[in-house]
Amino acid sequence: MLEKIKFEKFTAFEKLEVKFSSGINIFVGENGTGKTHILKAAYAACDIAKSKGGFAEKINNVFLPSGKQIGRLVKRSSVSSRGAIEVVRRLADDKKIALRLSLSNHTTKPEKATVSGSTKVWLENPMEAAYIPVKDMMANAPGFRSLYEEREIHFEEVYVDIIRKASLPILKGPTDKPRKQLLENLQEAMDGKVTTKNEEFFLRSKHGELEFTLLAEGFRKMGLLWILIQNGTLLNGSVLFWDEPETNLNPKLMRAVIGILLELQRVGVQIFLSTHDYIILKEIDLQATKDDKILFHSLFRNQGTDEIEVASTANYLEISPNAIDDTFGSIVDREIEKSMGGLGK
Repeated sequence: MLEKIKFEKFTAFEKLEVKFSSGINIFVGENGTGKTHILKAAYAACDIAKSKGGFAEKINNVFLPSGKQIGRLVKRSSVSSRGAIEVVRRLADDKKIALRLSLSNHTTKPEKATVSGSTKVWLENPMEAAYIPVKDMMANAPGFRSLYEEREIHFEEVYVDIIRKASLPILKGPTDKPRKQLLENLQEAMDGKVTTKNEEFFLRSKHGELEFTLLAEGFRKMGLLWILIQNGTLLNGSVLFWDEPETNLNPKLMRAVIGILLELQRVGVQIFLSTHDYIILKEIDLQATKDDKILFHSLFRNQGTDEIEVASTANYLEISPNAIDDTFGSIVDREIEKSMGGLGK
């Protein structure tokens, strides 16, 4: 499992350390506080075994700075400066290992950056990880991988990665009971299951097969989760990153999605979510049990220094600052004020 991540003068962060839960980690905060950057950096560390150039190249491909100049990921400064990321992981035998990437704002290529730490041991103990980006890619899957590999197209690597993982065949042998139950729950929520033909995805239901290009994007996301569970990408010891699960997903379906994520955590999948959605927070709060391992991470700018800081808590009611709650509270106050104003007329 991933234990913590540290940033020094990297992208939006001057200095930041976040300690992770082995279960579900939920990142909240206003736009521009770096939620997606944390998910991307942690994912890059998980997926380096599948990158020819290692940690530095994976970071560069996942963030995709202008001109692919990795030095542009160093926090902007008028003078020469250096930045770094360190990801710490705990192995099954409780041993801790770390990966550290350091570079200057003048570093142009990934191979010029410095990677240190337990790289050899990290690679000897590969992690299975999946990153679900905000933009859905399942409807665009046919031909995308070959296009990405043969042409210079401006897509962050997370998009082709998720298509690769979704295209994996199922594992050999019978489906274990917990995974079978998760699949059945998802099938019930989206009224069908996913099939593939020639890199194209379909939802098969009692009404027939409907291609993903004609399917509502919310159902595509649920279908993608079904695929990742069905083909064994999400098993005990794997890591799921999901950037804004609420995007294009009907709030009515969020109860089922959160239930699935909680069950995945219970079978040993470490989960990272970023969200701006009140319903996600409340569903986690309502459905989680005392044995679930949940951490809410609130990212905010220090009013004095304007630097990004983090406050983490296991208690939903103790999230502070909570821009999501504050905004919904403000809407309720305005609604009451408007209603009271109408009574006086």
